[in-house]
Amino acid sequence: MTNPFDDESGRFVVLVNEEGQYSLWPAHIDIPGGWRIEGREGSRQECLEAVESVWTDMRPAGLVRAAEADAG
Repeated sequence: MTNPFDDESGRFVVLVNEEGQYSLWPAHIDIPGGWRIEGREGSRQECLEAVESVWTDMRPAGLVRAAEADAG
């Protein structure tokens, strides 16, 4: 059995959580709690490229806010 997360020919969606963290998710699997679909369904590569274009700071949003408050 192939891992659905590694299936290059599968359909995926991009998920994002409240902390601004992104994930690729197989389109046919239920979305876990705390995550929402961001964008449209596509190939694994299309979704990976979408994530790479928007997720430039890997820190959780809460950590970014705390760092900005400390600096401010």
